[in-house]
Amino acid sequence: MKPAYVVMLVLGTVFSLIGLGMLTGGVAATVASSQQADNGFFSAPAASFSADSYALTSPRLDVAGTSGIPAGVASIRLEATSTGGDVFIGIAPQAEVDRYLTAVHHTELVDVSFSPFRTEYRDVPGTARPVLPGDQGWWTVSASGPGTQQVVWDVQPGTWAVVVMNADASPRVAVQLRAGARLGLLGPLAIGLVIAGILLLLLGIALVVLGAIGLGRGTPVPPGAAPAGTPLATPPPAPPAFASGPAPPGPMPPAVPPVDEWRTYPARLTGEPDPVLSRWLWLVKWFLVIPHVIVLFFLWCAFFVTTVVAGFAILFTGRYPASLFTFNVGVLRWSWRVAFYSYSALGTDRYPPFTLAATDYPADLQVDYPVRLSNGLVLVKWWLLALPHLLIVAVITGSAWSWRTQPADWPAGAGTAAVTGPSLIGLLVLLSGLILLFTGRLRRTLFDLVLGLDRWVFRVMVYTALLRDDYPPFRLDQGPDDPPLPVARP
Repeated sequence: MKPAYVVMLVLGTVFSLIGLGMLTGGVAATVASSQQADNGFFSAPAASFSADSYALTSPRLDVAGTSGIPAGVASIRLEATSTGGDVFIGIAPQAEVDRYLTAVHHTELVDVSFSPFRTEYRDVPGTARPVLPGDQGWWTVSASGPGTQQVVWDVQPGTWAVVVMNADASPRVAVQLRAGARLGLLGPLAIGLVIAGILLLLLGIALVVLGAIGLGRGTPVPPGAAPAGTPLATPPPAPPAFASGPAPPGPMPPAVPPVDEWRTYPARLTGEPDPVLSRWLWLVKWFLVIPHVIVLFFLWCAFFVTTVVAGFAILFTGRYPASLFTFNVGVLRWSWRVAFYSYSALGTDRYPPFTLAATDYPADLQVDYPVRLSNGLVLVKWWLLALPHLLIVAVITGSAWSWRTQPADWPAGAGTAAVTGPSLIGLLVLLSGLILLFTGRLRRTLFDLVLGLDRWVFRVMVYTALLRDDYPPFRLDQGPDDPPLPVARP
């Protein structure tokens, strides 16, 4: 692989992921900004707080910063509703509040949990009686009176405290409190994130496509690949035509089956197991394939992008761009080699090569290039038409699960759990690995079954990746090679 195209591919993937993240964050911020209802504040539900002391205070509110924050950038709204007489609520510097409540019995709110709702207080003893809070002039914002009282505070750097009291400075405070917040920069931030995300995403997609085209052009055509539509086996001769009269006595020659029954699926997956395999190497292959996993992460990100680009090309031209086709087949081929080496087959101990091209590696994938593809089929085949196969692939590669339902007298949701396990291929490969560990040889019948399952999965991947219009067959072709002569229908 040419280093320049590899760098373009990696940078494009990184830019695309960052751009997608910024775009997602921008959309979320846009939705949040539009939902700043209730006078532009995000509001929490009201909750009850009470204390037997003279005042209820918040923990220290430390706001970082050394200079003033412009008004409206961030604001907090607090509402207090007394369950008795008049209520007072105020926000002031922590030093002023400490001086005001010196030697006064008050209660500090330490922690609040909302699911379920629970409060934790710290009692601060004292013997002095406070003066009326409304008479003090050092409050930054304050409100006092009957019913619901509200204060709005523009957040500023410093150490602050919230104080809730009875307006007449009497003990036993009981109130309903509701808090809200407003971020004035949320709207501009959302717009900036969306614009920057789109630009970075487009740049990343362009780099990915250019890198994939370069790598696809630099990948040689696999030797011995059959041209698209070439039959891989010769059908038996047709029965002779008789000019006139009945056919001569004797058995009739067999009827010629349909032509498509005499060729394999145009995506051919092969995997020839090593005659001798290490007993224990498969136990550490998860570690050995880490470099391939890192490379495949970038390749599969590019695979997704190039498949979308190729889908639009097919929709408007009916053709799959040849360089993108070669690149995407190379990604599938690379993935199959790593899967064959590791935990989708355990077929070889030979380390997979770092290349998109076909090599002499014992596992390979060949896909015939289609001369033309259906323009409209590209819209439905990867999800609607492939749905039966996707359900089968989910059974082959997905995890088994079940639910354990709780008794009727348990709390709702208690005792419910999902039980997961390895996939069907994973179970069979694990069994094959255990047999190899204790006997030193691969059980061939089990290996052939695993290869058949892998072949089914990759055929569906080829179809859903828009590489071919040929519908995958519903059959389990076991063994290391695609059968050269499928069984004809009666």
